[in-house]
Amino acid sequence: MTEASIAVVDSKALLSLFGPRDQHLKQIRDKLGVRIVARNDQIRVEGPDDAVTKATGVLEQLQSLAVRQGEVAPDDVARALSQATGEHPPQEMPPIEVFQAGRKIQPRTAGQADYLQAIQNYDLVFCVGPAGTGKTYLAVAMAVAALKQERIRKIVLVRPAVEAGESLGYLPGDLQAKINPYLRPLLDALREMMDYDQIKRYTEQDLIEVIPLAYMRGRTLNDAFIILDEAQNTTISQMKMFLTRMGRNSKIVVSGDVTQVDLPSHTHSGLIDALRRLKGIEGLTQVRLTNADIVRHRLVREIVRAYEEEPARRRSNT
Repeated sequence: MTEASIAVVDSKALLSLFGPRDQHLKQIRDKLGVRIVARNDQIRVEGPDDAVTKATGVLEQLQSLAVRQGEVAPDDVARALSQATGEHPPQEMPPIEVFQAGRKIQPRTAGQADYLQAIQNYDLVFCVGPAGTGKTYLAVAMAVAALKQERIRKIVLVRPAVEAGESLGYLPGDLQAKINPYLRPLLDALREMMDYDQIKRYTEQDLIEVIPLAYMRGRTLNDAFIILDEAQNTTISQMKMFLTRMGRNSKIVVSGDVTQVDLPSHTHSGLIDALRRLKGIEGLTQVRLTNADIVRHRLVREIVRAYEEEPARRRSNT
């Protein structure tokens, strides 16, 4: 038997973490065979070594989720437990075949597998999560695979040209040169799945577009796979404009990180608004990736956690 403790970074988040009548807590206890109590701003876990390790990982993941989005759903608990126990390995999702010879892309976490499954099953998918969780990369891979299999006629990759603490006006070059840096992450993802000449040819044939959000106004896109990246930096009116571009046999993926909004302080994020406003509409779904889905350098996960926990500590001390 062993014992471990987790610091409570936000006492208000405990209610959401434990769930109604401690249902989430009971689910973790029953699944992993551990004893869990909260006392003196700490969550204490007791039980067999391996079970305690898994339980603390699950609790840390769910606490981070509670602090970030204000609630923990039963599905979040089930997914965290499945990932901890290995009952839902990411290998369940078949690899994505792209144009690069011999290159196949697979989800590396259970959350990523759920994300890809959602893209397969729904025409409109909202994906929210921290940096490094593969939100953009996996969506581009699914779009490229759909184009390769001729299930769509074109790919449209879109990003809002929003300034993140820097001014576009001071950048050198014409308007296109100023916009290109905002589109670079989309092009980088694309170039890992297609060679340069193929991208150039498909762009010239209008099979692939990589464009700023403003260029979407007034269009209707049929038989297209459309990805809106960095969607937290859209306004409410921009989000409405973008979503209503969807035509026949089209699929839209909207991704973003609601903790990194670069809009002016008085402007509401179109992504945050859409997640609330469109919840429950049949035919669309929302996927929330967490720190556990970060697949970049291991330090990225620690950096994201540090930035999440510091404001929570300040709130709990006020």
